Amino acid sequence: MAIVGASCEAGKVGHDPFKNLITCGYGGKVYPVNPKADNILGIKAYQNLREMNDNVDLAVLVVLAAQAIAIVDECHTQRIDSLIVISAGFKESGTEGAARERELHRKVKQYAMRMIGQNYLSLIDTKSSLNVSFAANMPAPGNIAFISQSGALCTSVLD
Repeated sequence: MAIVGASCEAGKVGHDPFKNLITCGYGGKVYPVNPKADNILGIKAYQNLREMNDNVDLAVLVVLAAQAIAIVDECHTQRIDSLIVISAGFKESGTEGAARERELHRKVKQYAMRMIGQNYLSLIDTKSSLNVSFAANMPAPGNIAFISQSGALCTSVLD
């Protein structure tokens, strides 16, 4: 899994999903991608997706919405066909954002990718210790699932 836009700085949206993956016990390989960092939380950071010499199944985008389209193109080039787009700045931000959202969806469809998001809290799976969200806590494993379009509602339920 690649976290594109992973950040060294606590409090930035790109920091928490990466930190949660590392600290919640996820067992898969995780690659931080940030052209301004050598490492994030002690893990080698990559300048871009092309630098990685490994197969990546999923890219999590935590970049500016204006950058997301180019990252989708890069994902396609690197044969990454699954995306989580945490980035905001699409339709919810007005006319320009709506145009970006249409372009994002067009590219994802053109490349036959799977996508969750955009403007998205992200995904937590307690059974596999996968927490790629910016939520503050990992919930305890249980026997129910909770899905919501609203990040505010999700974080309220998690709290």
